[in-house]
Amino acid sequence: MVKQVLFIQGAGEGVHDRWDNKLVASLERELGENYAVRYPHMPCEDNPRYAAWKATLVSEFAALEDGSILVGHSVGGTILTHVLAEQPPKVRPAGLFIIAAPFIGEGGWPSDDIDDGKDLSQRLPPGIPVHLYHGAADAEVPTAMFTSMPKRSPTPWSKRSKTGITSSTMI
Repeated sequence: MVKQVLFIQGAGEGVHDRWDNKLVASLERELGENYAVRYPHMPCEDNPRYAAWKATLVSEFAALEDGSILVGHSVGGTILTHVLAEQPPKVRPAGLFIIAAPFIGEGGWPSDDIDDGKDLSQRLPPGIPVHLYHGAADAEVPTAMFTSMPKRSPTPWSKRSKTGITSSTMI
């Protein structure tokens, strides 16, 4: 049986076709034929708005099967996490993989349409393993956001469920 992977791109002009498509191609190559990667083109990628991306994600969630894997890169990871907390899919994802996502709120990136995420870890569906990845040389999203994100909510991500953050990797 083929396992679904939903990959949500980052933001910026041409990111879908000129940048994140390379990540998706690498993922498809490494995972092989037992995985099918869904890679929707997000609306207004050069100026992402939460409501528009949320609508696309909710539509994508409807096409998922139990055990699907959710992957979000950069702003796509931030929005994916917030939408998952607000309106999770009806099926149970096997895991959430977030790559170089900015933290929204005090000490992170400002946003006029995404909440500060203070209780984000508590609002995620329980029991879904969360994996965080960040590059040490990332010029867009400072390393401090990665190392402090799990501690920013009243209930740290590591205490949000039995599985919590199963890995956090600085590369």
